[in-house]
Amino acid sequence: MTDADDRDPALERAIGRAWADDAPWELLTELTALDHRMGGSPGERRAAELVRDAFADAGLREVDVDEFPMRYWERGTSEFAVVGPDERSFEAIALPYSPAGDVEGPLVDVGYGTPEEIEAAGETLRGGIAVASTTTPPGRRFVHRMEKFGHAVAAGAEAFVFANHVPGQLPPTGALAFDGEAAMPGVGVSAETGDWLSEYARDGGRARLRVDATTEAGTSRNVVGTVGPDTDEEIVVVAHYDAHDVAEGALDNGCGIATVLGAARLLARIEDDLARRVRIAAVGCEEVGLLGAEALADDLDLGAVHAVVNVDGAGRFRGLKAYSHAAPELASLADRVTDRYGQPVVHERDPHPFSDHWPFLRAGVPALQLHSDPADGGERGRGWGHTAADTRDKVDPRNLREHAVLTALLVRDLTRTDVPRIDDDDLRDALREQAYEPGMRASGIWPPKWK
Repeated sequence: MTDADDRDPALERAIGRAWADDAPWELLTELTALDHRMGGSPGERRAAELVRDAFADAGLREVDVDEFPMRYWERGTSEFAVVGPDERSFEAIALPYSPAGDVEGPLVDVGYGTPEEIEAAGETLRGGIAVASTTTPPGRRFVHRMEKFGHAVAAGAEAFVFANHVPGQLPPTGALAFDGEAAMPGVGVSAETGDWLSEYARDGGRARLRVDATTEAGTSRNVVGTVGPDTDEEIVVVAHYDAHDVAEGALDNGCGIATVLGAARLLARIEDDLARRVRIAAVGCEEVGLLGAEALADDLDLGAVHAVVNVDGAGRFRGLKAYSHAAPELASLADRVTDRYGQPVVHERDPHPFSDHWPFLRAGVPALQLHSDPADGGERGRGWGHTAADTRDKVDPRNLREHAVLTALLVRDLTRTDVPRIDDDDLRDALREQAYEPGMRASGIWPPKWK
């Protein structure tokens, strides 16, 4: 700590109480005990009520539940089989916003599903069923599922198969589109099934994929409260509380919203020390298209939002990871705070559009995303996330407490730190340099203003 912080008994007491605070773990337990928290579902509605009560108990002011419209996707049954003389069925789960459909065609293994691999497949992919891994080759930026799907659609595929790269007979899930039916059916299969499908594809095999699913009008909710002084400018702290319907959603993003609750409780104890108002938001429907964050951004005066802190992935693992999204001042802030308290941080400075900071970042609001990595580096990608193995037993309460303290300290310093707006041209150019544009255009999320 700095000398100034050593002389701040209120901060010391707040940090000390946070180390013994069971409220984040209790909220995580309540959320993971629900059947599921799929965006727009009754379970997500109950989760919003639990978060509302936890925010009010934390001492936040003006805690409100704000409803917004969305397209509710509900999973039916899925069937997937290699057809021919040696017909064989495999377990598969539909990917959210997959339309209902019945497709038969040649299997085409597109490897990692990078743009180059899909382009190399050429005409063989037209009318076929694309099979892509959930991971990306080492040494390059992570290629998101929606990008892979979008490129497969553009190449003329008729269906999409997302094969987990993590073993354990775990079919992965994940939305194919934002808030509406995707262009073609898609399913997730396990790594073990993916291995078989690669072999069948090499031998010219064909497959049949059938999905039953519905998409209809629905609603979701954001839970919002404030702490700190009533200033013209504010910091927005956001975490999504929804999860996929195949799992408890403990890691993604039960840990994130539990971390935010812990941070909110600490900030409420030191609110006289905050230089700007802090708006804390638990948003719904992140997993199906950042819909809650979009609704929140629409409701706020973004010109008055000084910065956004997106807690998506913090609390899962031991090592804190900070995405500063092309704002070097935020990277410096993370270093300054973590160094002061003897906690290392791993940096990722390049921007990406696939989490709840995006509606703010594209409007020029500086964005810091707090994530986490296993201490040993771990395996690339979500690991247990988006599978039935995303359960509470994977969570270490120490990580929740530590990251809640660090989140609160980062927000405290951010209320006192001036950060310039993100230049629109610089953001667009940074995304282009990372080769995001083709995939974002194929997925329909490249901002129209960036022609």
